[in-house]
Amino acid sequence: MSRLQHTVTVAALDRDRLHAYAGLVCDLVESTRERGQDIVLPDGRALYGLSLVKGRHLAPGARYEPLGTDTEGREATVIREWRRTGVLAVEQMVWSPELSARLDVRLRTPERPVSLEIEARFRGPEGSGSLRRLSGRATLDLAAWWAAAALAPGAPAVARAPAVVRLKHRLGVARLHLRPRPAEAGRWYVDVTMTVHGRWLLRPVAAFALLLAGVPLRRGFRSSVERAAGRWDEALGRVRAMERDELRAKLADYVVRNPETDEGRETG
Repeated sequence: MSRLQHTVTVAALDRDRLHAYAGLVCDLVESTRERGQDIVLPDGRALYGLSLVKGRHLAPGARYEPLGTDTEGREATVIREWRRTGVLAVEQMVWSPELSARLDVRLRTPERPVSLEIEARFRGPEGSGSLRRLSGRATLDLAAWWAAAALAPGAPAVARAPAVVRLKHRLGVARLHLRPRPAEAGRWYVDVTMTVHGRWLLRPVAAFALLLAGVPLRRGFRSSVERAAGRWDEALGRVRAMERDELRAKLADYVVRNPETDEGRETG
């Protein structure tokens, strides 16, 4: 088994601010309506790449597809449950000649998020075999996250990571754990740990390959974690700089823009 670990400091997102952002997103989503197959905002602008092809908007069973796109690939999003004070459950599917994928997302509760679960399955072309298959699961317990982030300085880190990602392949399993700790005012330390090991008889082979990778692998891991932390700080800083009405307007602009034709589109 190989174990990689790195710690970064990131801007903290407190519970009240997250709930405010989540409520704003819920309000924006629930303000949309059907117009034929289009989904439109209150001002009449249609959401880009989202057409209702089955069911009633935001009701269980509602199916959305981007119409008029490249026929080489297809995708669909299905609402399984939508209750802003209960559960949001969404299934997304993608098909292409090279890959098919299914993603199941479950959020409790959308208006005041408590936990997030994501399950994913990826498969190569038909007949490509088990080596072209990958599954994964990610969980985030927000109550446990904030509890860990509020521990007294010097307290031992929590044993159970509030955020966990697990990827499983025929050749091995990788696990990613994130544990926050309090840093200076308005910041968190986040301990990021990844473990990788081969499965069954392939464990010695995987261990040897990881040993050969050695320093470059660890450098790449640290660099990836640092980049992710930087993107988090940048995105959160932009959001914090906006008032509620400005943020809502930015979100509305974002969901109606065509990234292929609109220049200067903001990301994040």
